[in-house]
Amino acid sequence: MTRVTTTIPFSKIKFIDKIQRLSDLTERLTQKLREIRIDLNHREPHRMADGKAQSIYELITDADTAKIRRRAMRYLERLHASTGTQHLPERDAALLTPLRGGLPVARIVTEHEADEIAAALHAEMPWMAPATEVVWHGLRASARRGLPGLRFDPLVLVGSPGIGKSFWARRLAHHLEVPTTSIDATGEPAAFSLVGAQRGWGSATPGKLMQTALRERHAGPIVIIDEVEKSGNVQSTQGSRHTLTDAVLPLLERMTAETWECPYYQIRVDMSWANWVMTANSRWGLPAPLVSRCIVLDLPDLTGSQLQMFVEAQGKRRGLPRVAIDATSDAVQRATAAGRTPSLRTVSRMLDRVELLAQRHVLQ
Repeated sequence: MTRVTTTIPFSKIKFIDKIQRLSDLTERLTQKLREIRIDLNHREPHRMADGKAQSIYELITDADTAKIRRRAMRYLERLHASTGTQHLPERDAALLTPLRGGLPVARIVTEHEADEIAAALHAEMPWMAPATEVVWHGLRASARRGLPGLRFDPLVLVGSPGIGKSFWARRLAHHLEVPTTSIDATGEPAAFSLVGAQRGWGSATPGKLMQTALRERHAGPIVIIDEVEKSGNVQSTQGSRHTLTDAVLPLLERMTAETWECPYYQIRVDMSWANWVMTANSRWGLPAPLVSRCIVLDLPDLTGSQLQMFVEAQGKRRGLPRVAIDATSDAVQRATAAGRTPSLRTVSRMLDRVELLAQRHVLQ
């Protein structure tokens, strides 16, 4: 099914299709003043000087021209200022065009719809039941309150590598029909990667959060931050520190997220409909301010039977032949019996390989 959406006023910037050039505006105002004075002269004929009629071009004095130019400049300055993008280069202002008219957010209309989403997700990954339950309650509350979009509490999923924490988040986004953006807290300057860098930094660029909104034309993505407990910080040449926690906290609070300012574009946007799923391998290292704003869930390791259930569900979803599903399940069972229970990541790669082989043509 196609999810119902609501368009929200994502930003207060204005789009003006065409702003006149200063020369065109001054000419227009000059012509208008000339017409007014000609009309007045027709109704009240002016006195001739030295027996000569005054030329229409003499109706506008140098003082008039200077005054017209000053007023035209003030008008254009205020017009540019009203857009909210007057500080941006023309190229960057053009990149904000997708925000014209607002952006959609996915909406949960009924509590039954929330039940169906949770049931489908639980059927795929039943060992992630604690996380699915939190989302389920958030979706039901969104429907019950008639919210224009969907919300659930920010999550930190704590568990061993390879149990499917990030995979679960992507499958959740699939069922909700919303885009995702992912940040690896250990492999990049995570704070800048998420929210962007201000102009003046050598690598100034918009962050993935804003890029996703512009690229997908959607104001309610799921943001996935992997290994959040290992995030470091970036220090500028002036000595200021920029941590991932400092970047995330204003976005986790709904009130501050509604008027969040993009560091790169320096415009305020409504990021309050973004939903957050963070993963960690242990609670050690999790910043206290982050923990206080999220629901932290400790997830158990996967068992062999749970992995076999995953193979069965994913095999059917991918349309794999029964023989391929059984062969993969047997391989998982043998590895588990030998004390080498594979991770969900390994099993997913096995399914990818099996799917590729199943689609390969055989030479006759």
